[in-house]
Amino acid sequence: MKYPLEKTEQEWKEQLGEERYRILRQKGTEYPHTGTYNLHYEKGTYCCGACGEPLFESNSKFDAHCGWPSFDESIPGKVEYISDVTHGMKRTEILCANCGSHLGHVFDDGPTKTGQRYCVNSLSVDFKV
Repeated sequence: MKYPLEKTEQEWKEQLGEERYRILRQKGTEYPHTGTYNLHYEKGTYCCGACGEPLFESNSKFDAHCGWPSFDESIPGKVEYISDVTHGMKRTEILCANCGSHLGHVFDDGPTKTGQRYCVNSLSVDFKV
């Protein structure tokens, strides 16, 4: 898949460091209840941790009690959706539409009117006021 921003995997490794690279580029997951943004509720924008593209507004964030930052919608056109059948599950993976970095997964069990729960790794995003 081609993305507006492309780098070699070596360039991503050098830019992101070991742990962010594992999550953003190798589709890893951080342990629940350990991420910086799990219980973070300041007003602002959550951006891709790899390329800085705005992905989620703080007014879409809610506490899903799942251990990861959760949002009920993304900024339109900023997230790509891919079928994921790894680990014996059928899920929808979410990627940054600008650089293809792994963010987490979206589920149809959200408590708000959208019915969505974007379950995002804290290390896959940066927060900007």
